[in-house]
Amino acid sequence: MDRAKKKAPGAVFYVSFCIIVLFVAWGVFFPEQLSQASTAGLHWMRNYFSWFYMLATTIFVLTCLYLAIGPYRHLKLGKPDSKPTYSFFTWLGLLFAAGMGVGLVFWGVAEPVLHYVEPPPGYEAETNEAAKAALTYSVFHWALQPWGVFTIIGLSMAFFKFRRNRPGLISHAFYPLLGERTDGVVGKVINIFATLATAIGVATTFGLSAMQVSGGISEVFGTPNSKVTQLIIIAVVTGLFITSAVSGVNKGMRYLSSSNIIIAGVLMVFVLVLGPTAFLLESFTTAVGQYIGQYIPLSLSLSPYSDGSWRGQWTIFFWAWVIAWGPYVGTFIARISRGRTIREFVFGVLFVPALLGAIWFSIMGGTGLHMQISEGIDIASRAQEHEEVAFFMMLGNLPLGLVLNILGILLITIFFITSADSASYVLSVLSSKGTLNPKTLTKLSWGFLISITAAVLLLSGGLEALRAVAIMTAMPFTVIILVMIVSLIKGLREEFGKLPTN
Repeated sequence: MDRAKKKAPGAVFYVSFCIIVLFVAWGVFFPEQLSQASTAGLHWMRNYFSWFYMLATTIFVLTCLYLAIGPYRHLKLGKPDSKPTYSFFTWLGLLFAAGMGVGLVFWGVAEPVLHYVEPPPGYEAETNEAAKAALTYSVFHWALQPWGVFTIIGLSMAFFKFRRNRPGLISHAFYPLLGERTDGVVGKVINIFATLATAIGVATTFGLSAMQVSGGISEVFGTPNSKVTQLIIIAVVTGLFITSAVSGVNKGMRYLSSSNIIIAGVLMVFVLVLGPTAFLLESFTTAVGQYIGQYIPLSLSLSPYSDGSWRGQWTIFFWAWVIAWGPYVGTFIARISRGRTIREFVFGVLFVPALLGAIWFSIMGGTGLHMQISEGIDIASRAQEHEEVAFFMMLGNLPLGLVLNILGILLITIFFITSADSASYVLSVLSSKGTLNPKTLTKLSWGFLISITAAVLLLSGGLEALRAVAIMTAMPFTVIILVMIVSLIKGLREEFGKLPTN
C-alpha cells in the first residue's frame, strides 16, 4: 500500500526540476534580464488578462457555494464509514500552516495603511471613505476568493483520491474527462504545470517571509534590513525546516501548526485589548458589512476607462499568487481531509478561514489605521519603502510592544517553516506519481530548490519580481482549475448515481 513503500520520482520530477534550475540559473547569471523580462510580462498580463482572473476567481467561489448546498453535500471524501484523521482544531491549524498564514502576517497592517494613502480608483487619499475602503478591500483580498481556489483544488484532489481511489495527482482530478490518458502524456503535462506553478508560488511566499522576518528583527533589535539579512534568514529557515520535514506531517507539522494558531490567537486578543477596542469592533462590523453588500461589484469591477494599475498591483497579484499556490495548498488540504463530507469541507476550508481573515485584518489593519489617522504614527511612509515592517511598527507602538514583536517574529518564522515543510511535501507528491509517502531525499531536494529560487527572485528585483513571476506562472493553471470544476461535477454526478435510493 501507499504507506508501506516510498516511490521514486518520475518524469514529472525531472522535467519540472530542470526547468526551475534553468530559471534559477537565469537569475544568477543574468539578474537584470530576468528583472526586465518579468516586469514586461507583468505589464502584458495586467493589460490583457485582468478580466480573466476576476471572472475565474468569482466562478470558483460560486462553485463552492453550489457544492456546499447542492445534492452532493453529504458525500464523504472517503468511504461512507470513514472518519476524519484530525480534530477540527488541528485541521484548521494545518489549513493555515499551508494556506494564508504568511500572507496574513505580511499584509495584515501594510495593505490597509497603503490603501489609505494610495486608495483604489474612485477614492480620495487620506479621507474617511479611503479608510473604509482600505479595510473593505483588504477583507476582499483575503476572504472568499483565495480560499475558493484552495477549496476547488483540495476538494477535487480529496474526492478522486479517497472516494475514487485515484493517485494523489492533479492530473487524476480529470479522470472523468480524460480516462486512462491521465497516466499518459496529457496527464504528465498537467502535473508539470501544477508543479511549476507550485514551485514559483511557494518561492514567492518564501521571499515575502524572509523579507518580513528581516524587517521584524530590524525593528526589534536594530539589525540591518537588507538583502544579505534576508538571504541568511532563508538559509537558516531551510535548515530548520529539514528537521520538521524528516519528522513527517503527523509530528512536526501538527505541533508547529497548532502552536502557530495559538500564537496568532494570542496576538489578536492582545492587540484587540491593548488597542482601540471599540474602534476595532466597529471597523470589523463596517468592513464585513461593506464586503457582503458590495461582493459582486468588488469581484467583477475593473477599470476599463482609467488606469488599471492599482488593481493590477493588488487584486490581480493576489489572485494570481493564490492560484500559483493552489496546487500546493489544495494537495496538502486534500491530504489532511479524508473522512469529511463535502459540506463540512467547504465550510472548513472556505468560510471559517474567510471569517478569521476578516477578523485578523480588522484588528491588525484597523489598529494600524487608527495609529496612522488618530495618533500621528506614520506607518504608511515606512510601508511604502518596506512593506514588511508595518506589522512590527504597529505592534511596537502598543503597550508590551517588545513582547508582542517577539511573538510576531516567532509567528512568521514558524509559518515560514511550516510552509517550507508542507510545500516540499506537496511538490514531492506531485512529482512522485502521487504517493502520499514520498522519499525524504525528494522532499529535501525541492525544499532546497525553492529556497534558492526565492533568493534569486529577491536579488533580481525584490517584491516586484515576486509579484511579476507569480502572476505569469498562474495563468495556465487558472485554465486547468476551470476545467477541473467540470471534471469534479461530472465525477460527483457519477458517484451520486451509484448511491442506493430510499
